[in-house]
Parts: sequence; structure tokens; C-alpha cells
Amino acid sequence: MSEFRNSSTHASAQAGWPMGIWLAVLSMSFATFAIVSAEFLPAGLLTPMAADLGISEGLAGQAVTATAVVGAVAALFANVVIGRLDRKLVLIALSLLTVASNLMAAFADSFVMLLIARAALGIALSGFWSLSSAVVARLVGINALGRGMSIIFVGVSLATIAAPSVGALVSDLFGWRMAMFLAAGAAVIATAVQVFALPRLPAAASNNLISILRLTGRRGVQLGLLAVLLVAGGHFAGFVYVRAFLEQVTQMSPAMVAMTLLAFGIANFFGNLVGGAIADRNQRLGLATVGTLMGLSALALAFFGTNAIPAAGLAAIWGFAFGAGPIVLQTGLAQAASDDLEGVGSLIVVLFQVSIATGAIVGGLLVDNLGVAYAIGFTGIMALGAVGLAAAPRRQVVPAE
Repeated sequence: MSEFRNSSTHASAQAGWPMGIWLAVLSMSFATFAIVSAEFLPAGLLTPMAADLGISEGLAGQAVTATAVVGAVAALFANVVIGRLDRKLVLIALSLLTVASNLMAAFADSFVMLLIARAALGIALSGFWSLSSAVVARLVGINALGRGMSIIFVGVSLATIAAPSVGALVSDLFGWRMAMFLAAGAAVIATAVQVFALPRLPAAASNNLISILRLTGRRGVQLGLLAVLLVAGGHFAGFVYVRAFLEQVTQMSPAMVAMTLLAFGIANFFGNLVGGAIADRNQRLGLATVGTLMGLSALALAFFGTNAIPAAGLAAIWGFAFGAGPIVLQTGLAQAASDDLEGVGSLIVVLFQVSIATGAIVGGLLVDNLGVAYAIGFTGIMALGAVGLAAAPRRQVVPAE
């Protein structure tokens, strides 16, 4: 393990990355775009999808829950199951599973079939994100992990733009199933790019469940996982239902909803750049900024979101904050367990998926019983709860050589 850290430090100290490294990192960014586009599609397709399948919007939102629940379980065992398989082959297989999931969803004729398709996506998501930090660190070096992850999260930002907004437009013009077919096509292209650009990535270590769970005894890991629960759980409690809010409360037209979701995604991209800039430098400032901006913008949207222009602006601020959030959270946790990046990667995914599932369930209950504005307000409360964690004391843990 010390050999890995030394080589990583050397790689990050170089003036620039070789073209092959750039292509490998960019291939992972494209794979991220394809996988996350599939994950975020329900936010833009919720209304027509629910109508077509004859279910409530709150129940349709549980398609996100299915992805998250399966993803949480799969993430805990992903790095154990893959053992010492070449990580390149694993990443390619996960992209192919994403293709299959999207095609199954496109042909779904019942809510159960849709849930099965989304469960398969959960496995692909959990496997990819469990490996992402470790793979990027091997490519660019642990000291440049924040920069590398910011490039990976460009795919997330672009997916945030494309999936809800373009998905909403495609569903209005051609039906929600066509949006799923397009997502499958993106995953096919991502698979081909990884085959070409990724180098062979033999396993650096073999994981076991006990060693992964032992990481939760570290103070920095504990605080990081709690921050994930608050930020990601709060985000998905409201974001899954943001289209319903904009239609029912703000009373936007379909075109205006698409433009607002586009603004959210563009702001998310710039948040990604900011998050990458501070992730390697000041974790506390990053977490405090994410929690404050996301919390206040979501609460303001819940209370004052009846006007289209202010609602669009507040949604953009929310998008900016969440663009920075995952990079700050993931880099902080990787730094807290730099000696076991794949292990802590599994824990990150477990907590992200548990947070998404919890948020979607709570959000669905709020939407069906109290109204969609309550789900947006819950987002704000949860995000503000993460601000206090930025000031919490951290006990430094020095990895053993």
C-alpha cells in the first residue's frame, strides 16, 4: 500500500498529465454522464411516467428509491465480489449493465418491471462509484484527487443538465420511453470510449467486509458519512419532485420547466468547478458553503416559489451548491481513509444510496400527504444541518505504513 501512495504522490507532483491519463479520466467522466443521466431521468419524466403506468407521482418517485436501495446493498459487497479482477473490465461491464437497465425501463409495461430495471441500474451505479475515487487516484495521484474528481463530476453536471431538462422535452415531444432509449444509447457510447481509453487496472488490493466496516471507526469518516446523509438525503427528498413543484406551485409551462431545469444544470456545472478548486484545500469551508447555499435556496423556494423568475433563480443556486457538494464530500472522505480508497469508496456509495432512498421515501410521503412544497422545504432543513459539521472537531488518523 505504501508503494501505491508513493507512486500516487509522484504522479500528482508532475507538471501535467500525459495525454493517455487525460483520455482515461475523460472516459470515466463520459461513463459518469451516461450512468448519472439514467439515475436522474425520473426527475424530468415523473409526471408522464406516472400517468402512463397508472400510479401516483409519489409512487413513481420510488423508482429512485429502488435504484438507491439496491445500490446501497451492492456497494457494500461490490469491492469484495470483484476481488482482484482488472478494474477496467469491471468498469466496462458496469456500463453494459447500464445499457440493459435503460432498455428494460424503456419497455416496462408495469411498475414492477420499472423497479427491476432501476434495481439493475443501482448495481451499476454502486459498482462504478465504489471504484471511482480509487481509480482516479491511481491515474492522477492522491494529491490531485480533488482535481481529478472534478473532471469526473463534469459528467455529473452535464447529466444534471441533460437528464431532467432534455428528458422533459423529449418526453413531451416523443414520450418518456424515448428518453430511456436515448440514455441507453449514451451508455453504449460510454462503453466504447472506456474500451479505447482506459489502461489495464489490475487490482491494487483485495478487500473484505470487515476491513471496510472498520473504517467507520475513524472520526473523519464518521463526520463525512453524516454529511453525506444530510446533503444527499436532503437533495433527493426535493429534487425528485422539483418538476411537480414547478408545475403545481409555480405553475410554469412545460417549456419554462425545461429552462429552469437547464439553469439548475448549468449552475451545477459551475458549482462543480468551485468544488474541485476547494476540495483539496479546505474541506470545512467547502462543506459550510454547500450546506448554507443549498439550505437557504431550497427553503426560500418552498416559501417564495410562486413566481417563475425567483423560483428559477433559487433553483439555480440550489444547483450550484449541489454541484460542489459531492466533490467536497467524496474528496474529504478519501483523504480521511487514503490508505483504503476502494473500501471508503464502498462506504461513500452505501451512504449516498441510503441517503437517496431515505430522501425519496420521505419526499414521496410529504408530497402525497402534505404537498410538494414540504418536500422542497425538507431539503433546506437537511442541508443546513450539514453546516454544523464543518466546525466539528476531527481527530487526525495517520494510515499505517
